[in-house]
Amino acid sequence: MEVIVTIVTIDIDVQKGFSSLCPNELPVEDALSIVTELNYQATLSDFRVLTKDAHSSNAVWIVSSPEEMLRPLSYKNANLTWVSHCLVGSEGFETLPGLPMSDEYDFIVYKGLENDMHPYGACYHDLDKKISTGLLEWLSVKDANILLIGGLATDYCVKSTVLQLLEYSKQWKVIVNLAACRGITNKTIELAVEQMRQSGAILVEKTESIREFLK
Repeated sequence: MEVIVTIVTIDIDVQKGFSSLCPNELPVEDALSIVTELNYQATLSDFRVLTKDAHSSNAVWIVSSPEEMLRPLSYKNANLTWVSHCLVGSEGFETLPGLPMSDEYDFIVYKGLENDMHPYGACYHDLDKKISTGLLEWLSVKDANILLIGGLATDYCVKSTVLQLLEYSKQWKVIVNLAACRGITNKTIELAVEQMRQSGAILVEKTESIREFLK
């Protein structure tokens, strides 16, 4: 009996607010260069998913300067301070140039709409992983077998999403295309890569290497 393979590409937080186009938000070095890689891996897929940070200017975690970032907070679902980024309706909220329009994707996840919620992974709205965004269920309904992952940033939202996917189901082959990801620091990227690998993800350095795992 022939096994039907369903491949889904997930573009994680591929927004201007995480690029040099919005230097006062959370720019990730070289973020714009991942667009070509993301678009190529999407040609290998049956479906394409977009995840976006979608924040409010009144969010409880917002601080005024980078020096105040990463300080612990006592809120249940917002654990660290961040400068304002990816506010709904702003330039930072928009996807990177060269990617499809939002309505061209097959499924969209909006994260962090609530003022007191700042999730990192795309599978849950809360840090306790109790309130689903619907991504896990959608992937299950689509009978997804292989998930191709790229986006921003490797050491935060990409890592968290990958760990959530693998925690939910080991049935999926999760392939993280590092050529389609960029992160914050070399040290945190290395730690994230190792965590993802230990959780069962397949990590590839070049987009061209993906094909050998699409079986």
